Amino acid sequence: MREIFDRQLEALNDMLIEMGALIEDAIKKTMQSLKTGDILLAKEVIEGDNDIDDKEMEIEKLALKLLLQQHPVARDLRQISAALKMVTDMERVGDQAADIAEITTYGCTLPPIGLEIITKMAEETSSMVTKSIDAFVKKDLLLVHRVKVMDDTVDDLFMQARSQAVRLLSSNEAVGEQIIDLLMIAKYFERIGDHAENIAEWVDYSITGIHKSH
Repeated sequence: MREIFDRQLEALNDMLIEMGALIEDAIKKTMQSLKTGDILLAKEVIEGDNDIDDKEMEIEKLALKLLLQQHPVARDLRQISAALKMVTDMERVGDQAADIAEITTYGCTLPPIGLEIITKMAEETSSMVTKSIDAFVKKDLLLVHRVKVMDDTVDDLFMQARSQAVRLLSSNEAVGEQIIDLLMIAKYFERIGDHAENIAEWVDYSITGIHKSH
């Protein structure tokens, strides 16, 4: 019986990795479409959000099956409960990537320094999502800590984007539309970082039994 349960837990981990890969790909394509103005690629991200939603439901279904049918012990219960919490934040990351892609379909353009900051934010947040899921699968608290530190970097980049927006607007009011796009996209990536940190917090709980909210 335990062997079957362990196989199902492993399947749950695999699904989380697959969902993480979908999210990472969405962020990558979002940035590519933003840099190149590729509206078709942006629309691909928006449509691909359905795949992320489907994967969330698939994970939830298996997690609930494990809870109801297998009567997990405390450690396993924490792992399954954490997975259910994690997929909620992961799905929201997919939503944020789709929101950025939607801005791209409107033909937005960012000033060079703004695009540079946004690119860094995309790289950091994508890495945060990957590391948080790796931490869950490997039960690695060091990776959890690294994700939390990276969120501080994303917050700093957001402040840089905001400062840059103010400077640009004060020197040239004609770039007002670009500034709005810059701030919106920066805020979406800042939220992605927050969701990735939330995922890491639930990984922490799955390992230690302690969540920061407690």
